[in-house]
Amino acid sequence: MAKKALITGITGQDGSYLADLLLEKGYEVHGIVRRTSTLGRSRIDHLYRDESIYGHRLFLHYAELDDPTTLRRVLLRVAPDEIYHLAGQSHVGLSFEIPESTCEMTAMGTLRLLEMIRDMPRTPRLFHASSSEVFGEPATVPQDETTPFAPINPYGCAKAFATQMVTVYRRAFGLFGCNGIMFNHESPRRGENFVTRKICQAAAAIKLGRQSELRLGDTTAQRDWGDARDYVKGMWLTLQGDHPDDYVFATGQLHSVGDIVQHAFSTLGLDPAQHVKQDPRFLRKVEPQRLVGNAAKAIKNLHWHPETKFEDLIGEMTRHELDVLAGKPESTP
Repeated sequence: MAKKALITGITGQDGSYLADLLLEKGYEVHGIVRRTSTLGRSRIDHLYRDESIYGHRLFLHYAELDDPTTLRRVLLRVAPDEIYHLAGQSHVGLSFEIPESTCEMTAMGTLRLLEMIRDMPRTPRLFHASSSEVFGEPATVPQDETTPFAPINPYGCAKAFATQMVTVYRRAFGLFGCNGIMFNHESPRRGENFVTRKICQAAAAIKLGRQSELRLGDTTAQRDWGDARDYVKGMWLTLQGDHPDDYVFATGQLHSVGDIVQHAFSTLGLDPAQHVKQDPRFLRKVEPQRLVGNAAKAIKNLHWHPETKFEDLIGEMTRHELDVLAGKPESTP
């Protein structure tokens, strides 16, 4: 009998790739979606429109992290073997503008889910997608599973709370709960409000003559950027072990925003110096420093490896944006 998986945030970048992966592995996949006035689910349209998949191996359910009744109803109806908790307000910059809702969705939403799982007749395994933002300004470089949390933005604080609560429930109640501390990861499905997608999209628009310049904040800011498709494999591997544990998923390499600009523009034969300008409006109030991960534990215990090179990822994202803007038929990246 096929395993059942429930994904919160299935319409996001990671959720959509995870759905692809689990369906490939023969799972029955259930996803939680928010009820909105629009039906835009572009990242899973290729699954939603496939009559052999949707309604047979893929099912979507309306629920909200801040609505315990709907969430509990879905959990009891589906009775999943595995839960992948990816939903929440995930934009760091935006968390300064909406700190209360960020904490309500990301922190308290996770706690509500833990309480419901605790009461289920058959307890599923839980993967919680944590973030490198829990480290903020770390005392040591690189960061691993033993690095103390020191968040410096509302999103990081909310994730730190959620991550520690998963650990508490694992220790106190025997929950098979795991945290994946995910460093930055990108793909052609990345949202438009993230700097990686913004840069790749702008390079394509400039190449086609639809845009003349790109305005950015601090281009010296550095992150450990990987490929989302590599990272969702880590999510699945985390729940296949005999014992629950926490894992860092990262490439171990730092790159700057300026590196993204250089690779994106050079992919299309453009000189970024002619088009990129700094705009103080996009400078963050506080910028985490030296966030680079050590994934040695995941590599050893899960046999996980980041497979995609940074420059190849940015090149793929940029070419995808060019194809979309040029009106070429879209494949599923």
